[in-house]
Formats: sequence, C-alpha cells, structure tokens
Amino acid sequence: MSSAIVAFGACSGLGRGLEAVSGGPPGSAARVVTIVDDELVSAGLARPFCARAAGVARGGDRATALLTLALGDCVGALDGAGFDWRALRVGLALGTSSGGMREAERLFANLARQESPNAVTAKNAAYFSPMTEAISRSGLSLSPSTLVLTACAASTLAIGLATRWLELGACDVVLAGGFDAVSVFVASGFEALRATTSRLPSRPFALDRDGMALGEGAAVIALMRASEAPRALAFVTGFGASGDAVHVTAPDRSGEGLARAARLALAEADFPPVALVSAHATATPFNDAAESRAIAAALGDAAREVVVHPFKAQIGHTLGAAGALESLACVDAIVRGVLPASVISESPDPAAPARLLAESRAASVTCALKLSAAFGGANAALVFESRPGQNVRRAPATCHVSRASHVSRVPTANELAGSIDQSAERLAKSCDLSRLALAAVAMLRASFGDLRGAGIIVGHAYATLDVNEQYNRRLLARGARAVEPRKFPYTSPNAAAGECSVAFGLTGPNLAVGSGLHGGLEALVIASHLVAARDAARIVVVAVDAPGPAAIALAAAAGWPLPPIGAVALLVSEDARDGACRIASATLASRGATVGASAPGHLALLPLCDGESLSLSSASPCGAWAGVQLATTPC
Repeated sequence: MSSAIVAFGACSGLGRGLEAVSGGPPGSAARVVTIVDDELVSAGLARPFCARAAGVARGGDRATALLTLALGDCVGALDGAGFDWRALRVGLALGTSSGGMREAERLFANLARQESPNAVTAKNAAYFSPMTEAISRSGLSLSPSTLVLTACAASTLAIGLATRWLELGACDVVLAGGFDAVSVFVASGFEALRATTSRLPSRPFALDRDGMALGEGAAVIALMRASEAPRALAFVTGFGASGDAVHVTAPDRSGEGLARAARLALAEADFPPVALVSAHATATPFNDAAESRAIAAALGDAAREVVVHPFKAQIGHTLGAAGALESLACVDAIVRGVLPASVISESPDPAAPARLLAESRAASVTCALKLSAAFGGANAALVFESRPGQNVRRAPATCHVSRASHVSRVPTANELAGSIDQSAERLAKSCDLSRLALAAVAMLRASFGDLRGAGIIVGHAYATLDVNEQYNRRLLARGARAVEPRKFPYTSPNAAAGECSVAFGLTGPNLAVGSGLHGGLEALVIASHLVAARDAARIVVVAVDAPGPAAIALAAAAGWPLPPIGAVALLVSEDARDGACRIASATLASRGATVGASAPGHLALLPLCDGESLSLSSASPCGAWAGVQLATTPC
C-alpha cells in the first residue's frame, strides 16, 4: 500500500526546509558544504572535516535543537496544509545513531572527575533524550512511537516502519525521520576506523576515495495513506530491510545483503523503472564497491543508465539523519523534475561504476530508489514515486510469540565459544551486551532449531551507555587521536544485533530500538508489526541490559529504575508452531503513561520465560509506554 508524503521539515549544512535537500536548478554543480571544523580541530583530530547544520546556535544540546527544528517545521507545514490532522491518530518513528551523545560526554566527564552528575545532565545523556524533549516541546501525544537505533540506516528504517503502521491501520499520520549532531566522540571513532577522508571533498566511487566527512542534521516527514491524503509531494511505494550476517562493521563485499533489501522494496512497488538511486556512498573503498555491485544486482541492465546521487559528499554523513535527508533529496528530484549533480572525481573507479552527473539536469523523474547500510550489517531500501503504486493493502499475518530464554550473567568468552561457532579470542573482544545477547539467542536456538533467515530486533533501556563511557575514558586520558578502534563499533546499540546476525545467520530485518526504559518490550512490539506486515516470517527479539558505573550514576541522579544485568530472547513468528501465545495487540505510545512499578528493560519480558502472563507492559519516566496483550494459541 502506498504512503503519501504530505509535508516535511529538514535542516542540514545546506540550509533549512527545501534548501536542506535540494539538488539546485538544472545546470548547477553539486554544492559542497563540508569544511574544516573548529571543534574537531581543537580536539586534535587529524581529519577534522564536518558540515554543521545551518540555523542552530552554539551551546545547548545540538541534537535536541536539530530535531526540535525539523519536527516543528513539519508540524507547521501540516498546520498549513488545510486539513485537521491533529484530530487524527498520529504516530512517530525516528532514527538516530548517537542520540544524546554530546550531553553524554558531560556525564562521562563528571564520572572521570569522580563527581555525581546532576539530574539534568543525567537525563539528557540517554540516547532517547532528544526525542523525549522534542516531543515535550511539540505538545503532541503520539502512538505508535519508536526510536530506531540502527546507526546510519536508522531513519530509512524509521520511514519504512511508518509505512507499515499506516498499512496495518495503527495510525492515520506518521511523523518519520531522523536526527544526529556531530560530537568529538563520534568523529574520533570514525577517524580511528579510517573511515574519514584526508581531504575535501570526499570522492565517492573514485579510485582515490578514502572516506567521508561527517555532517549533522535532522529531517521529519509526514506520511499518510495515499487514499486518504489531501495532497502529496510524492509517494513511498516500497520498503525492504535485510541483514548481511557477514561482519559487524564491514559490508558484505558482494553487495548481496543490500541488493536483497533493494529487491524487496522494488518488488513491493511492482518493479517501476528507476531513474535515480540515492546511494549510501560513504566513499570508503569497500562500501562503494559493494554498493555498486548491489545496484547492478538489483536493477540488472538498467543499472548502467540510472543516475546515482551520493549526497553525503555534499552535506557530510549525517548518520541517523542521512536516510531521511537523502530520501527528501529523492522527493525534490521527483517534484521538480531534476536529476541532481554529484561530486565527481577525475579518476572514477572501474571496479565501482556509478553514473554521476557533473551538473543537475532537467528530466522526468518518476521513480527513485534510496539505499542505506549500517553497523551490524543492517540494510534498508525505499522506493519513491511520483504517483501512488498499484500495490494493494495486504492482509496482516497473525503473530505468535515463543517462550523466552533468559541469561542473568555475562558469559565468559570460553563459555560462549562452546555454544556458538566462534573463537573465544574473537568473542573476548566484544562487549558485555553482545555476549549476553549471543548467549540468550544460543539458548533460543537450542529450543527452536535453526534460526537462519530470521530477522533480529534488539531492545535497550540504557543502550550502550557503559561501553560508551569506557571508550570515552580513553579519549579523555589520551586524546581523540588515541582512542580504541576495536571498542568504537560496540558503542553502536546495533552491535549486538549485528553480532547475533553473524553468529546465527539472521539475514532478515536487522535493527535496534530504544525510545525509553521500555526498550525491551518495544522490540517485541516492533517485531510483531514487521511480521504482521510480512517483512519477515520470523524475527528474533532480544532485550538486553548490562548496566555499569555510567548507567548506575545516570539512574541514581535521574531517579530512574535500573534493570540488572541480563538478556531475554524469544521468537516472533507467523507460524503457530513457533509460539506459545498469539499476539492479540501490541501498542507503543510516547506520552501519558504512569510509571509506577514498571519493569524496565529485559525485565518486562521475563514473564514469557514461563509462558504464564497474558499481559505485558513497560513504561519510561518520560511517559513513553509499551504494552502487549497475548492470547493462548491452540495447538
């Protein structure tokens, strides 16, 4: 079923609103706004390049400011659209890579000085804090509501989830997109991984490419069912998601995982003729080559003619905002009938072919394909068209949930190596969250057999806060150029999903979520939505918590509950033989919950270990809430 884009708000290094995403008039060259950044220079980084978002003042939390601006502009555009959208049921699906990381750096500095943080610093340090604050300022009550923590594919996945909610009838309008601000923490990590360029501009699909420059921004897109929208800028007619199940940080060099997501999206849209591909295009040697292969595999002979747009070379890699901003660049191309120009090198790479335009060109753009990839091997694709597709609303699948497995301590690398086919040496390099998740899924496999081909969704309460503090400790002690590159990938909340996908062959949708302390149950709800929408026949759900000094300090200062160390894993399936119970309803909301004695994190899923509870709920201090009602499954 097609979803109509009826309004949006956006900001990037190019500007605000349409200027943030526009390819410019026909005949214009690609406008590059990445520059040497003072903050990154002061931190001592060797490659201090960045594109800061326009119109956001220094000081305060930049992530919150960016999201508030984009959300406010989208709401304002809806208010001027001539229909009473506020009387409808409104959902929110956002994505981020680093969330409140800039504020988390303040918390880490407090801990380094052995000082207790105040309540404001503590609350602002959570991944979900910018979302919580932006919602509060908007005054909106939103349901469903989720925060996708799947790194650089986060907002593409969020837009895909938004289309599924509309298809399932969960709401009538969805505000979907993403946000991220650049911090020294994030910039140091990408430099340590040798993923940032040595000179500007970055050079995607070129022989001399050596990485990206970072950027920041936010975009929020308002979506409605095409049949109910009073107007539309363009339509989302296809969505696909997949996991590489190859490596936690490196792409599948064959491009097959990304191609699979693209084919799923194109199939849903009934394979329209694609005129433009918005590429993930990080300008790193492996990513661009793999993506070029993915485009060829997904489009066949048409891949030689389709125009490719590597927008990151202009506005920087905006991380969790990238998918949404690049999607809006597709919409701009469709609306104005202009194929956008790209940054072009004099030495294109024949091993990574892509048709790039030196100047924007007037053309009939009726269909565009957006591709995204992320840490953990997560892939996502969206199809945008000038007209609603012919695809029809599908009957939702019935969802069943299995009994859960529970792990209450972090296994040693040797213990874990005995239950999965990986070396103890490799497992010793992973983080506690990943080892807990791997152990829980290994127990699940022992009960249900081979899990290959399933998707995976990991839910977090405090996410990777303590891994981040450990990484930042070295940054503070030795400087931004001496951080630990092996530690940085595990600062992504999607790392545990990636580790599980590699270990168990989970090639379906791959993501992490956490819009509050109810993140564990949130993962179950999102899994039920994707299975109901037939994006996967089976999805492994993992709720995992490994609180350490940082989470303990945050919880104490903020007055929030703290789950113990542990993980719960279960299976959501359309096959009743996989489930002890049928999911009768699954709900998420952003405001209005009463916290009370709510079970945070993985604790909310513990009742599924014995299969007795038919009602699950979990709430966050910010008022966000998740609930699942179960019914017994006749066998």
